[in-house]
Amino acid sequence: MTEPIEWLPDGTPYSPRFGDRYHSENGGLDQARRVFLNGCGLPEAWAGQPQWRILETGFGFGLNFLVTWAAWRADPARPTLLHFVSTEAWPVSAADLLRATSVHPELAQLAEALHQQWWGLLPGVHRLRFDDGRVLLTLYVGDTQAMLRQQNLTVDSIYLDGFSPQRNPENWDLHTLKAVARCCRRGTQLATWTIARAVRDALAQCGFEVTRVPGVPPKRDNLHATYNPRWEPRTTRQPVATADPALPGPCIVIGGGIAGAATAASLARRGWQVMVLDQAPEPAAGASALPAGVFAPHVSPDDSVLSRLSRSGIRTTLEQARWLLSEGVDWAHCGVLEHRTDGTPGLPPGWADGPGAAWSEPASPATLAKAQLPTDATACWHHQAGWVRPARLARALLAQPGIRWQGGCQVAQLRRTERPAADGSPATSIWQALDAQGKVLAEAPTVVIAAGAGSLPLLNHRWLLQPVRGQVSWGVHTDPAAPLLPFPANGNGNLVPRFPLEDNLIGHHGWVMGSTFERDVEALPPTAADVQAAHATNWAKLQGLLPGIAPELEPAFARALSTPLAASDPEEGPAAAPAVQSWAAVRCTAPDRLPIVGPVDATDLRGLWVNTAMGARGLTLALLCGELLAARLQSEPLPLDARLARALGTERL
Repeated sequence: MTEPIEWLPDGTPYSPRFGDRYHSENGGLDQARRVFLNGCGLPEAWAGQPQWRILETGFGFGLNFLVTWAAWRADPARPTLLHFVSTEAWPVSAADLLRATSVHPELAQLAEALHQQWWGLLPGVHRLRFDDGRVLLTLYVGDTQAMLRQQNLTVDSIYLDGFSPQRNPENWDLHTLKAVARCCRRGTQLATWTIARAVRDALAQCGFEVTRVPGVPPKRDNLHATYNPRWEPRTTRQPVATADPALPGPCIVIGGGIAGAATAASLARRGWQVMVLDQAPEPAAGASALPAGVFAPHVSPDDSVLSRLSRSGIRTTLEQARWLLSEGVDWAHCGVLEHRTDGTPGLPPGWADGPGAAWSEPASPATLAKAQLPTDATACWHHQAGWVRPARLARALLAQPGIRWQGGCQVAQLRRTERPAADGSPATSIWQALDAQGKVLAEAPTVVIAAGAGSLPLLNHRWLLQPVRGQVSWGVHTDPAAPLLPFPANGNGNLVPRFPLEDNLIGHHGWVMGSTFERDVEALPPTAADVQAAHATNWAKLQGLLPGIAPELEPAFARALSTPLAASDPEEGPAAAPAVQSWAAVRCTAPDRLPIVGPVDATDLRGLWVNTAMGARGLTLALLCGELLAARLQSEPLPLDARLARALGTERL
């Protein structure tokens, strides 16, 4: 539930829960700039840095974030990446957020951008992205002390904010400030408006050097503090072996599908020079060449790891698709109907009464009617879902500055070698990508393997990865006006009922139904018999998924099942015949069906990373995994809950 707000006659927001105003009488703008931004030595302190990491306790209406974002925008010496991490136990409503922030004309544009992403804030970690992913807001929704203890975080500046220590003492007590101190490096600057003796004493006990400074009226004094303990601080909780943080530099990414493209784009945004190697002549030639696919959150009664991961992934996919793609042509944020043909409800009890309803809720009778399903059908409507043409997304990601594509390069092995010291530079280890004849295709200190099913030999079969062939059935609409249904559907299989086959909305349109899951099958192209068997499987799935819609495609499937067809490629253009076409590729899964993201061996194989095993959820998870890899590589705040990151990490295997 959102936090109820009362508005005082002077327009100041007031919290009935804590009996306190949300900001000072001057409207909070001076406080945000002078107490917090300038109090932490910003923007001067971040000048020329590759990244800057700020932690705030108590997001409120986001005024401190907006002021900091505006200062970053205005600074020609700004860091490449601005991380702003904020805790908030009681998020306000989107409407109240906009009302409180848009009164400042100089911040109105930024406030509107924040408002547009302010939805679905369930307890946990949420990453919101602005300015094409160079300003990253990470919200920890929950108790400050508990959230900070659960995450692995190191920051450069701290805004110690929140309701007064008298009104909300838990946010200022010794245990909370110890959790804050664990997020510091030596030299981290802290600023706050309160000078309460208990807060000063607790900060000193936690290793801060505390000083009073002139305050922002009507307050006479504020506090500045520097983390400089007399003892050697403990490192943050990490897996036993961790990779050393890396600075932006040359990097090789092996694989030009969604996972490789997402990895390359995430690194390039951070200033890396990325060479993408792929055996195919064009990007997205493997599993990412699917004609069109569905992205939608996973739901489960216990809100499982996969369910929570999928929501983080969906938010990432939605944001990047808006930056890069043409809606309606390359993708659509249209919602997806999930028909749960096994009769299980999927959503946890009471889900629709909280912020989760912005993600998914039980399908309404009107939605069921559009899908020609009975009113008693068990189904969910996913608001934050849609369809995308994966190859378009991969190519758009690879077109970002800082990325160089090199096709026709089949990497047979990786070799680590030492580059001797020269011109005053120390000796360094580099990785070389070699072809089958031992020729060096490229070399760099950092390599990321993101080759899907092709990752296994490059990893020397280090982990048990299972190839899974998938085949979809697709066709061209003979009647341009025939919609089948107005949104995609998923469940046991999924249907994208309508998507453009060309670069505009007035050309040919197709539909796609799938997919098969043929475990331990790698043969491509499939035989005619395999194609016919796949059509039969997809036809059966369609009849179970949408029994009222299926008859509209029955003539096309009947033709395909009576005459086996060779596999075809949708990128070559629409087929002349209305029969069902086939498309196939091989995916890759880990034993626990979760992606694998992280260093291959942080001790013995430094600089070698992996982002693979997306399985059938690449459109939902690949872009999130690219961001996770970049964050781990550079020791940034993670884009998702640390426990979920561990569930994806290489250390689990």
